[in-house]
Amino acid sequence: MPELPDLTVYVEALQRRLLGQRLERLEILSPFLLRSAVPPITSAVGRRVGEVRRIGKRIAFGLEGDLWLVLHLMIAGRLHWFESGTRVSGRTALARWRFEHGATLSLTEAGTRRRASLYLLQGEIELQRHDPGGLEVQQSSLAQFAERLRAENHTLKRALTDPRLFAGIGNAYSDEILHAARLSPLLTTQRLDQVAIQRLYEAARTQLHDWTERLRQQAAGRFPAEVTAFRSGMAVHGRFGLPCPDCAHPVQRIRYAENETNYCAHCQNDDRLLADRALSRLLRDDWPRTLDALERNG
Repeated sequence: MPELPDLTVYVEALQRRLLGQRLERLEILSPFLLRSAVPPITSAVGRRVGEVRRIGKRIAFGLEGDLWLVLHLMIAGRLHWFESGTRVSGRTALARWRFEHGATLSLTEAGTRRRASLYLLQGEIELQRHDPGGLEVQQSSLAQFAERLRAENHTLKRALTDPRLFAGIGNAYSDEILHAARLSPLLTTQRLDQVAIQRLYEAARTQLHDWTERLRQQAAGRFPAEVTAFRSGMAVHGRFGLPCPDCAHPVQRIRYAENETNYCAHCQNDDRLLADRALSRLLRDDWPRTLDALERNG
């Protein structure tokens, strides 16, 4: 799922290309994409784009007449930009937006499950109802961050990825933040002391800032083409079995449902392995609980 750094670069690229542009044509090519009926989607056509903003993990296009197109890419949705005069890709699209000077914005979604969503809303009040309310970490104080973190008692992994608590952080960057903070993903929020909270706050701000800057540099003014949760240079996310860049011990993972958490047992959990629910239940007493045991059994 595109997270804050990718979405920020998407929004900036869209702002440079779309502000002041008139939407000439809108094609909804998947019956599963559009989730609203009033106002009718046809009422968006012919209006100029006055604003593009990020709301959590959603992209909101502000149109004349206080209309808002709100797009949630979910896990596999991606945007593609085609300048006037270039051939629009033949890949299957869920929607296409054509603007007055001939450029086209296209939405695709990998796989067969259609999770991406599009709403047309009237007015700022309706728009705010689509905001989960997560705190923007880079615009928050340490006190605000601590209050939000302690609002409920969850594991750190769950708290960071809860869109009601923190905005724009998902599976990938939560792994990177927790590794940078040297904290276990399964540590619960109400067990953190102030020193650990400050370390987590600083790690979150640094990771989100640094990755946003890195992706800006990679795009170099072009429309983002490589939007992925797995990036070269990440410390632990997507690096199961590879050496941790800080200590060289192998990166570990916990699998659950369609997700996984990647972490370094040495740097984040005093060399103790976190139990993978499926494997630990299967292996029971044979489940290695430390890095030394894992290496002996390897």
